[in-house]
Amino acid sequence: MNAPRVPSFTPDDASMKADPYVSFARLREDDPIHRSDLGYWVVSRHEDVRSVLMNREDFGQGDFVENIRLFYGPDFDVMGQRGYKWLSEVFLMQDPPHHTRVRGLVTGALTAKRVRAMEPRIREITDRLIDDFAADGQGDLIARFAYELPVRVMCDMLGIDPEDDRLGAVINAIAQSFIVFEARALTDAELATANSEIAVLQRFFETLFDDRKASPKDDLATALVQAGGAEDALSHDELVTVAIGLFGAGFETTAHMIGNGLLSFSRFPGEWQRLVDDPEALAAGTVDEVLRYESSLVATYRTALRPALVRGQAIAKGEKILTLIGAGNRDPRVFDDPDRFDIGRDAARHLSFGGGIHFCAGAELARLEGRVAFERLATRLPGLRVDTDAPAWRDGFLFRGMSSLPARW
Repeated sequence: MNAPRVPSFTPDDASMKADPYVSFARLREDDPIHRSDLGYWVVSRHEDVRSVLMNREDFGQGDFVENIRLFYGPDFDVMGQRGYKWLSEVFLMQDPPHHTRVRGLVTGALTAKRVRAMEPRIREITDRLIDDFAADGQGDLIARFAYELPVRVMCDMLGIDPEDDRLGAVINAIAQSFIVFEARALTDAELATANSEIAVLQRFFETLFDDRKASPKDDLATALVQAGGAEDALSHDELVTVAIGLFGAGFETTAHMIGNGLLSFSRFPGEWQRLVDDPEALAAGTVDEVLRYESSLVATYRTALRPALVRGQAIAKGEKILTLIGAGNRDPRVFDDPDRFDIGRDAARHLSFGGGIHFCAGAELARLEGRVAFERLATRLPGLRVDTDAPAWRDGFLFRGMSSLPARW
């Protein structure tokens, strides 16, 4: 095995939060198939990240328990932790055939037609949110807009009352429990919190699906209940697991996309002016460029299902690979001047929705929400600027976003 040519990759290194792209570039250019001291491989070039994500024969999720024990040691009781047990049942973390069945039922309920039909409603929600703060002239756009928009859209789709007094606890539980996705050992306090907050989410969505089974409605929750036939329908536990995943991913990564985009625009004010000058024409391309330049999902991992080669390096069955999506998205072999934010470029080859059988099931909804959000903000708040001095990046590595974003307009 070749010795690493750069310092070992460590996701919780302090420098990663402020600016991971310096380390990403070093890996991508000097050690593109890198062996971390943490026991897994790291790939960072666009070609390699994409090839691993698309290769369903050689790479998948593998043995969930062993994957988690990589971080904690061989005696760690993975399935005794409520947060990890929930994660093990999310179809994103599974391989065929179970993944195929559950994903098929979910995408059958979350159809492109259903998503497209949401556009007028998403525009209405977006404008109402802007109405609520436009006259203030300043505010925190993470709390007032970036989180509120996707939360209200997901509530609308699932048939959840956005004024439900339990919703604040649900949103907080998503933020506290989704840390189980991180590719590292959690502290005792983090894990205890994740376990307790997953329980909050499970109770909330168990009640929702009990209601929909008793009283069907024209919403996504009912569509999920009715997905499939008598033999392959989602079980009650599967419904709850899917709903938590959809709700969480549906607002967490979309909120980060909006916030990261607004930060990027303020760092490249000429690009904001371009969008203000022609929002309808440039809003769709803006979404792809935001996802490329400052992705909400920085990395994801796979396990070798059998012996494989990546860039000539032998990967043994069972070994884990972290694919650095954020590094691949700034690969100069694919994108000219990749460290420049340019909403006019063709950024469609970004990797932020993953690939292969695990391509993001909510990608079309995320694109729609982002397009409407950037178009309406540019139209209604053309003087918008955010504070770029010290962004409040949230803890964690895999998901990149801010906890607050002070702005003026």
